Amino acid sequence: MSVEYVLVEIAGWTGALLILAGYALLTMGRLNGQSALYQAMNVVGAAGFIVNGWYHGAIPSVALNIIWMMIGAVALSRILKRRRTAAAA
Repeated sequence: MSVEYVLVEIAGWTGALLILAGYALLTMGRLNGQSALYQAMNVVGAAGFIVNGWYHGAIPSVALNIIWMMIGAVALSRILKRRRTAAAA
C-alpha cells in the first residue's frame, strides 16, 4: 500500500465522517442549516470525497460532491458575511 493510497483513503473516510456527523448533529437539533460549523463540515467533507472519488475514478461521485461543496461554500460565505455585517453594526 502506497502513502498516496493511504492519504486518499484518509481523505475519503474523513469526508464521510464529517458529512455524517454534520447530518447527525443537524437531525438531533445541535446544529442548524445556517450554522457555519455545519456548512464547513459539508465543504471539507465533500472535498475529502472529491479527492477519494477522483483517485478511484468515481466521476459521478466527484461531480455530486463538487456541487455539494459549492452549495456549502456559498452558504458558508453568506453566513460569515452576515456575521461581519452584524458585528460592524
